Amino acid sequence: MNIVTLLPFIVLIGAMFLMTRSAKNKQRQAAQMRDQMQPGTGVRTIGGMYATVKEVNDDTVLLEVAPGVHAIYAKNAIGAVLEDAEYNRIVHGIEPHDSETPVVPDDASSLTEGEAPAAGKKIDLGKGEAAEAERAAEPESADKDRGAEPQAKDAKDAKGAERDGKDGDTEAK
Repeated sequence: MNIVTLLPFIVLIGAMFLMTRSAKNKQRQAAQMRDQMQPGTGVRTIGGMYATVKEVNDDTVLLEVAPGVHAIYAKNAIGAVLEDAEYNRIVHGIEPHDSETPVVPDDASSLTEGEAPAAGKKIDLGKGEAAEAERAAEPESADKDRGAEPQAKDAKDAKGAERDGKDGDTEAK
């Protein structure tokens, strides 16, 4: 027989051998992971549910899926055994606290307590008397800018009235 005709079969057999070998390694690692389960360990099932291990039997595992709610699962249904820090972060939202990382409060007002304000003056954005007093203390250039708009608007209204009058004259004829 010619080696050229045998070469595709040899490559195919080699590929099958490598695929089954990697699959067996994955199965062995999964079995070791499931054997490491102990009561109190956090796990994730293959369905994506997070639970705490209560009992480990030969083929089954008793999981606490919520406080006081227990369910029996097959060991094969456990997708991952989680470390305590990761389980608490995912399920309870508890972030691990490093002593080197500074804690930033949710409320920014606690960052300025006891310190003098940077600008030294608070600005009232409301329509109260303090806001009116601030507006009165503004420079005249700001008043001129504000005053220019109503005048321009009045001029446009006057032109509109003139047009209306002309249109009225043509309608009357």
